[in-house]
Amino acid sequence: VRLLRRFVNDQGKIMPRRITGSSAKMHRKLVRAIKRSRSIALMPYVDLGSE
Repeated sequence: VRLLRRFVNDQGKIMPRRITGSSAKMHRKLVRAIKRSRSIALMPYVDLGSE
């Protein structure tokens, strides 16, 4: 999960591959892994931050 958080911005959105520098194939794998971890509640869908 710590590794996947590097590819998600402060708001919890998946960063585009041109910013992360990953290849198209690797980005598809990252997106799948992030969505999978969200569905099993390892990562939040949105990060509301500290208010």
